Amino acid sequence: MGCVASLTSLLSHENADIAIDVVQIINELTDEDVEAEQEQWDALVNAMMEADLIELLAQNLSRLDEGSETDRAGVYYVLGVMENLASQTSYAEKIGQDAAILPWILSRIQRKEAAVSQNKQYAAEILAILLQSTPKNRTKFIELDGIDILLQLLSAYRKRDPAKDSDEEEYVENLFDALICLVEEDAGKDKFVEAEGVELALIMLKEGKFSKPRALRVLDHALGGVGGAPACERLVEAAGLKTVFGMFLKKQEGQTIEHFLGIFASLLRLLPGGSATRIRTLVKFMEKDYARIEKLINLRREYAARVSPVEQAIEKERRTFDKEEQELMAGEWLSRRLDAGLFSLQTIDVILAWLIAEDDGAKKKIVSLLADRDEDLSLIRGTLQEQIEGLGEDEPGHKDLKDMLSTILQFV
Repeated sequence: MGCVASLTSLLSHENADIAIDVVQIINELTDEDVEAEQEQWDALVNAMMEADLIELLAQNLSRLDEGSETDRAGVYYVLGVMENLASQTSYAEKIGQDAAILPWILSRIQRKEAAVSQNKQYAAEILAILLQSTPKNRTKFIELDGIDILLQLLSAYRKRDPAKDSDEEEYVENLFDALICLVEEDAGKDKFVEAEGVELALIMLKEGKFSKPRALRVLDHALGGVGGAPACERLVEAAGLKTVFGMFLKKQEGQTIEHFLGIFASLLRLLPGGSATRIRTLVKFMEKDYARIEKLINLRREYAARVSPVEQAIEKERRTFDKEEQELMAGEWLSRRLDAGLFSLQTIDVILAWLIAEDDGAKKKIVSLLADRDEDLSLIRGTLQEQIEGLGEDEPGHKDLKDMLSTILQFV
């Protein structure tokens, strides 16, 4: 592996053209499509890492001038090597923790250009990959004021759509992906609220086209989890209920529906009992003669109709297996039920259970709508019970979730 170390050391050659040629070779050698065994790839990359590959890549990014075509290609190859390395989480973290790389990416995605170039798009793509890989990278990027900058960049698209199938469209998509990763972290949720991200997302829901479904996805992630309470409060305070609940009644695609369900479940879980923001949220479910509750029951039936045949097939299989085989199959069976829509069905039942617990009128409406098809509250009790049984208490947040589900189950 001595020759690999020698090759890597050429990245610091004073002649930038030689360094660019070397980056191109390393890009080809580390490409996942190269016909090499995993062990060979690991040995090669480990040798390069020991020769300070990441630091040398960062040095080249800072010295290459994209005004020149050759240097522009050099930057593209450097980003390519990073993408190849980031297929392994440990390397993605090393890249993200380098002192120079995330600041360079942050500066590159902000650079003003007449049209979004391939390298600007690629830098945004690498950012999304690095942030998806590890919490440490997300924390570092949040500390660099990354959320504020992403919101500024995305605000240009609150009404304007990028051209279809362009580098710009890909660039915006990657910025949204990066933002979604960041608002998964509690610190990211707080920064998102502070930088008026909720308000920007609501403008996109009202006025955007390309940005609309992506903004909804961001809101779902920002409001989720125990740390989502401030974003839930802000959504109500920023008059977001009218926008979100109004959209929910319109015809929506499956994935969009899932984000609405996530938002409703977060609002009901996290807004304080008896608070003005909670009461305003509950009123939205009662409006228009409980139209949203009616839609939830209809959606429940749609998801149940998709999950039911899968469950019947699993039940048949279960009978042919002994106890040990059943335990081995449990993960795959759950995965098949989730693919059929189990998670959305469970989320709807959590929302309905909250409404039953909070309002007698809502409870009567739900009981009456279920009775139209000879159904009753035992259906909702069953899914809540299954969720409670499926939660261990070791995972972060699981105990709180279990307690919450057990509490609302008592009302159903």
